[in-house]
Amino acid sequence: MRERTARNLALLGAVMVMLGLLTGFGTAAFTNPRMGVASHLEGLMNGTLLLALAATWHRVALSPRLDQAAFWLLAFGSLANWAATLLAAIWGAGGETMPIAAAGHHASAAQEAVVTGLLISLSFAMLGALALVIKGLLAGRTRTD
Repeated sequence: MRERTARNLALLGAVMVMLGLLTGFGTAAFTNPRMGVASHLEGLMNGTLLLALAATWHRVALSPRLDQAAFWLLAFGSLANWAATLLAAIWGAGGETMPIAAAGHHASAAQEAVVTGLLISLSFAMLGALALVIKGLLAGRTRTD
C-alpha cells in the first residue's frame, strides 16, 4: 500500500509541477495577472510538496485506510489550491479572501463564493492530511531514533 501511495503522490506531484509551469505561461492574459502568478507558484509548491512526501512515504506508518485518506486529502488540497487561485486569476476574484494577491479585484458573488469555498475546504483538507503525515511519521520512528 505504501509503495502505491508513494508512486501516486509522485505522479500527482509531477502533474502539479507541470500545471504550475503551464499556468506561468498564461499569467499576462488573466484578468488578474498577480493572482495568475500565485496560481503558478501554488502549482509548483504543491507539486514539490507531493514529490517530497512521495520520496519519504516509506517512513509514514499509517493503516491502509488512513494511508488512503492522507493521499486523497493531499490530492484534493493540492489541486484545489491551484484551481482556486487559477479561477481567481481568470475571474478577477479573491478580493474578500486574498486581498493582497487579488490587488483590488472583485468578481461576482457566485465566483467569489466558489473561490472562498475552495480555499476553506482545501485548508481543512491540508491540515488533516499533514496531521496524518505527522501521525504516520511519529508511528514510523524506530526505537533507536
